[in-house]
Amino acid sequence: MGVLNLTPDSFSDGGQLPSAQAVVDRAGGMLAAGADVLDMGGESTRPGAAPVSAAEECDRVLPALAALRRTFPDAAISIDTYKATVADAAVRAGADIVNDIWGCLHGFTAEERRRGIEALQSGVPAPSLPRSPMAAAVAALRCPVILMHNRPDRNYGDFWADLLLDLRLSLAVAQAAGVPAHQLWLDPGFGFAKEPEHNLEVLKHLDRIVALGHPVLLGTSRKSTIGLVLGARVDDRLDGTGATLVWGIRQGCQMVRVHDVAPMLRFVRMADAIRAGLTWKP
Repeated sequence: MGVLNLTPDSFSDGGQLPSAQAVVDRAGGMLAAGADVLDMGGESTRPGAAPVSAAEECDRVLPALAALRRTFPDAAISIDTYKATVADAAVRAGADIVNDIWGCLHGFTAEERRRGIEALQSGVPAPSLPRSPMAAAVAALRCPVILMHNRPDRNYGDFWADLLLDLRLSLAVAQAAGVPAHQLWLDPGFGFAKEPEHNLEVLKHLDRIVALGHPVLLGTSRKSTIGLVLGARVDDRLDGTGATLVWGIRQGCQMVRVHDVAPMLRFVRMADAIRAGLTWKP
């Protein structure tokens, strides 16, 4: 999955795609380099980024999406948004997948999250779960959705127990809205609501998320934990990113989200070949 940030303030590539043509040109390079999916986003999710209204987000992504769809009619495109109205507009305009950094739980109060998890743990019927506008939109659109782990705080009791409960709540809320299980992906949320050691831990045991039974997307590209470990600037994290991808693929992740498609593809191919072992074919 190649990253197309249509934002002025993203952490590593903000402001680089100021026009629809610039987006088309970048996308063409990514597809030629081996990207399978193009991930478009109109709002930066870096810490401290200014929020963007749904109308402004649509103004940023819809013209570029139309240009991409005209130029690359067969390309798979995901819309990176947590707003149901933006997801609806983008999929109706030609996007194929919704990539939600809040896992269909954006806007839930602490009380709603608590009640949802209690309902999940007690096995009560799905209708008692809080309603999610994003889950309802995705169900109506009948498209895949990537549910990323996120939460409003970093107050974990038992880190893994809490993280897996959060992801199970996202899955339950989506399925209660009518999203079929085969349309659901998971993302560990590397870099979201986590300290650096949490990010490393979630990568170390990514297989625990894979074991939930849904395909997993891993997005570590250029992130600050890599910079912290290596003492590297944001534009000098290719090797660190590649190491995280190999580790994630070894544990079963099915897709990786990257800014640098061409160099990362080499890490991915090598990791895939090692996993294949005796079954590998050139």
